[in-house]
Amino acid sequence: MKGRSPFSLLQKSVPAAAALLLFFLLLTVSPPSNSSYHSLFLSLSSNDTAAQHLQALTRRPHVAGTDANSVVAAYILSILSAASIPARIVPYHVLLSYPLHRSLSLLPNVSAPVVSFDLSQEIYPGDPFAEVAAEVLPTFHAYARSGTATGRVVYTNYGRVEDFAKLRAMGVEVAGNVVLARSGLVYRGDIVRNAQIAGAVAAILYVDAKDNGGRTGKWFPEARWLPPSGVEVGSVYRGAGDPTTPGWASVSECERVSVDEVVASGVMPAIPSLPVSPRDGEAILGTIGGQVAPEDWQGGTGAPVYHLGPGPGLLNLTYLGNETVMMIQNLIAVIEGKEEPDRYVLVGNHYDAWTFGAVDPNSGTAAFLEVAQRFAKMQKEGWKPRRTIILCSWDAEEHHLIGSTEWVEDNREMLASRAVAYLNMDYAVSGRGFHASSTPQLDELLKEAAKMVQDPDNSSQTLYESWASTDSPLIRRLGGGGSDYAAFVQHVGVPSVDMRFARDYPVYHSMYDDFLWMQKFGDPLFHRHVAAANILGLVALKLADEEFLPFDYISYANELQKSTKVLENELLGKPVSFAPLQESIEKFRRAASKVDSQRKELESKDLLSKWKKDPLKVRELNDRLMMTERAFTNREGLFGRPWFKHLVYGPSNHNVYLSRAFPSIDDAIEGVEVSKGLGSWKLVQREAWRVARVITQASRVLNGELT
Repeated sequence: MKGRSPFSLLQKSVPAAAALLLFFLLLTVSPPSNSSYHSLFLSLSSNDTAAQHLQALTRRPHVAGTDANSVVAAYILSILSAASIPARIVPYHVLLSYPLHRSLSLLPNVSAPVVSFDLSQEIYPGDPFAEVAAEVLPTFHAYARSGTATGRVVYTNYGRVEDFAKLRAMGVEVAGNVVLARSGLVYRGDIVRNAQIAGAVAAILYVDAKDNGGRTGKWFPEARWLPPSGVEVGSVYRGAGDPTTPGWASVSECERVSVDEVVASGVMPAIPSLPVSPRDGEAILGTIGGQVAPEDWQGGTGAPVYHLGPGPGLLNLTYLGNETVMMIQNLIAVIEGKEEPDRYVLVGNHYDAWTFGAVDPNSGTAAFLEVAQRFAKMQKEGWKPRRTIILCSWDAEEHHLIGSTEWVEDNREMLASRAVAYLNMDYAVSGRGFHASSTPQLDELLKEAAKMVQDPDNSSQTLYESWASTDSPLIRRLGGGGSDYAAFVQHVGVPSVDMRFARDYPVYHSMYDDFLWMQKFGDPLFHRHVAAANILGLVALKLADEEFLPFDYISYANELQKSTKVLENELLGKPVSFAPLQESIEKFRRAASKVDSQRKELESKDLLSKWKKDPLKVRELNDRLMMTERAFTNREGLFGRPWFKHLVYGPSNHNVYLSRAFPSIDDAIEGVEVSKGLGSWKLVQREAWRVARVITQASRVLNGELT
């Protein structure tokens, strides 16, 4: 047979036409396609698996730095190991915060007895976790300033900048008094900071019944609402990562700044604060006199009339915290890519929780582990991703994004040159309705993936169909600092996505966020957990497996244009020109169209010329798509907030949770409003130029051409 072709052999046994057909079939025979493996991934779903994971993860409260949290880490590591996915522990030594002592007492008026609050969350009848409830930390704010404060109470609505401005306009004195604010619209650390700037001596935060299902008289475990004794705990640190290592990784032996230096920088509060329950919040509100609060500050139907104060109710607060350097453990698992092992698709979720964490974050952890197990089953069927998939389980997110930030800072240059995208799922499930936030080049990918996933609450339609029918914005932007995507987007410039079912839930950060609440109200059938795993894994697979990265920068150009129009309308008649910004966006649009045409040209090769496709051209085009997001960052970062380096998307200076487009311009506009000086408009113009320059740089990266 030496020297004879397969075709000549076929001719001896079959007619020529059939042989020719068979020959072409042999040419086109290939391993199962990506789409086949992706369909396999969706077929491997299991409601039972997610439920089992969640039950195991939420047996005990597991705050970062505790033994219980180490047990959760060991469980996650065991699941990854059983799936034969190589995993490792990456430790960091960071400053964590715990409560040592708290007290709060109220003198309603000079003739009334003092009321002391017990500051405890009550165990509900039949609580299956009653035996371990004592392990729940006392209610507190992580990194709150230790100290004692006494003052009359001033009600400040949600504690926003505009709320304090309204109090000033109404002649209500905040300085020297204790602020009472309701949680919900603003990051709690920003509320405390606003109170501190206004001269308050302390801040008390509570969840108002208006924002928690009204006053129905029913709450968990009978209904989904927060019980009267429930408390939303959380961090009041406004930075990202370990407070003592701002901008560098907190390895065991490294440079550290002091806590006093951190406080002086403004990212850690200089006044004490405490969270309290709806019941305690209302008791304090009942002792406040003075002017009647505006209508939109009131507590809704059935609530007493809210007044502004100050006083005559007098509060005495004492808080003593313990800030100590502790070891945390990130878990990193790697599925190595076949063709491009040096290109990383990262999938992440944190596992630490303030209490049991059934919703936040372990609904996401359960989905994350199911994705990992399905990937392992696919590998047994022959699948291997084109690019490397890195599964990241973060620690100490609740103290404010510490585990993920330290790892990103530790691997900044590697990520800057190799990270394709980061996919985040924090709390995955708390109710109905899919929500997603992303950097704009991933919008179309999200939509396409959602078209392949069944809506868990309506089997007659896809997730995309139900998602697109909502009134809210389809996809939000990732400028806020609410979860572990922050370091990837805002510090390095990695395209990112954050996904979840339902946006808010009433037992958030309380001891009632347990498995029973999920079983009764969040996801009784665990079908939403399955859908969460489906969409998370499918987006990861498309990014890891497709020959051309599924990035759409035309969508990004449209978003930039929309954001600029908003700015222009806001500053109509002001001495600022957005012509440089518009010009840079037009350059970016042309570059986006060009790279889209180049990709289509490479994709449209016919069957025979396909074998001649230059892999270096594919790689070079993908690198341009991958690196463009990096160009939106600036090494100096935002003025006064240099860690945040992305000039297109970043957090509001007054609400870490809120995403802002062109945050440096937003900050400069605020400077004008504060100074009332015409000369300050020059700073706005300067920031507009600075943003224009990074967009121009992004267009050059996308074009892949030097000037």
